[in-house]
Amino acid sequence: MNVGPAGFYNAPVTKGIVLICGLVSVLVGTQGGDRVCSLSYQKVVQKLELWRLVTSPCVFSSTPELLFGLYLVYFFRVFERQIGSNKYLVFLLFSTAFTTILEVVTLAAFRGISLTPGPYGLIFASFVPFFFDIPISTRFKVFGGHFSDKSFVYLAGLQLLLSSWKRSLVPGICGIIAGFIYKSNVLRIRRAKFPEGLAAATAQLFSPFMSGVSSPSTNAPPLSALLPPPEESVSTLVAMGFIREDALQALAIARNDMATATNFLLESQVR
Repeated sequence: MNVGPAGFYNAPVTKGIVLICGLVSVLVGTQGGDRVCSLSYQKVVQKLELWRLVTSPCVFSSTPELLFGLYLVYFFRVFERQIGSNKYLVFLLFSTAFTTILEVVTLAAFRGISLTPGPYGLIFASFVPFFFDIPISTRFKVFGGHFSDKSFVYLAGLQLLLSSWKRSLVPGICGIIAGFIYKSNVLRIRRAKFPEGLAAATAQLFSPFMSGVSSPSTNAPPLSALLPPPEESVSTLVAMGFIREDALQALAIARNDMATATNFLLESQVR
């Protein structure tokens, strides 16, 4: 499973999320992040503290949730690289907004519970394309159990999902539902892009924080761009239902990166 270059290369939205959530979680955490930004029926509906709906996705309530959450956000930067920052920003806004709506509905139905804050919508919505679109490249056994290179990501997600039991389980499930809605392309949502002008203005506004995002400096093309696509990768894509010629073309465009080639073929089907 190749997630591409390390760091935030071609993933400025992900870098912004990590910086904002990390900084806000540290600052608010000292003031009791769970108490300040958690969601409950009394606070959101009865007291109309609607600002919680905006701040809640930006704050993790504990150090373990912060560590596992930011790791998953960082790992899923592969999707931003695949579909582009403009589409990924739409995915971020849609998954967060849809998850928030489901959370409010849940609070109205079960008034005695409260929900932990954090970007659960984005994180668990990302598990849907991760499950369906990212192929397994390595399988291995540990003490008789069968695992793959994707298992560790699932374990991190399970840890985050159950970190606060029902208080984190509900936002996680809402995020997964948002991911399925996005994948099903309701109202052709997967074709939507953040407006270019607004994206450029946002990038300019946050340019001091994003200055570290740059492409790797090299004069020679990567070796993978000069090599023919591995037959194993071609066979994997064909087994997923794609035409061999399309698989060869996608791998050539993606410089033999399986994750990028898979997403390219899937996006071609949506268009």
